[in-house]
Amino acid sequence: MPETSNDNWFYEYFTPDAKFGIKIRRHLVDTKSEFQKIDFYDSYEYGRFFTLDGYIMLTQRDEFIYHEMIAHVPMAVRPDAKKALIIGGGDGGTARELLRYSTIQHIDMVEIDRMVVNLCRQFMPFTACSLDDPRLNIHYTDGVAFVAQSQQKYDLILVDSTDPIGVGEGLFGMEFYQNCKNLLAESGILVNQHESPYYEDDARQMMRAHAKLDAVFGIAAVYQFHMPTYASGHWLFGFASDSVHPTTDIKEDQWNSLGIATKYYNTALHKGCFALPNYVQELLKNTGMQQ
Repeated sequence: MPETSNDNWFYEYFTPDAKFGIKIRRHLVDTKSEFQKIDFYDSYEYGRFFTLDGYIMLTQRDEFIYHEMIAHVPMAVRPDAKKALIIGGGDGGTARELLRYSTIQHIDMVEIDRMVVNLCRQFMPFTACSLDDPRLNIHYTDGVAFVAQSQQKYDLILVDSTDPIGVGEGLFGMEFYQNCKNLLAESGILVNQHESPYYEDDARQMMRAHAKLDAVFGIAAVYQFHMPTYASGHWLFGFASDSVHPTTDIKEDQWNSLGIATKYYNTALHKGCFALPNYVQELLKNTGMQQ
């Protein structure tokens, strides 16, 4: 459970016996929406950060890692992608990265909580800076219902979700993944926030999510990145498609020719991030997945 101590430290418990702390300058926002508890803080080490139900969503110092890896990995495989769907992503960071591509013509962003978007516009301009781009259309509704009802086709679907609890729980279900597959155009790609392999509860959720993706898609792979403020610092995304592979089908020269300046992602790292530690491979073998 998260907590804020009397000595101006914010703590998030990764397990009952391990916690992560950030010393805060100010507690900027302390409120509740229809869906969740929302807090914004200024800190000494990580700059501005915000939490949902007490769990860190992003910090000013390291958000670029997450947002570059959710967006540029699929875009290096499909640099010709024109239409994208973002599920979640109310802070705007994933949209910011996708909108750096001139080939992207339209993005639907489905965020259930309007208050998150409004507060990020106010307190997180470094991620929310592209939310008024005319290519972006924000839908304030449930992502599970949206993909069940939509008739659109997308080149990319990026599931920028919270953990599989509360409002994010339905975004890890078999029916949700099948509905996403139905919305993908030919050579379409799904990327989803895939939890951590390190702590037992997180690893269990990761394995469950991947077993479902592996059952729905012809190609299902996992890639890793290092996020200092997420539990254990070792975090994963899932990559799924029926026809394109994340490493054999990367358009490396084409992506590099775009000249997109990044702080974390590059195409050498792209190929390497799918090479997973042995303990993660063992977990994935238990889902029946072969990468």
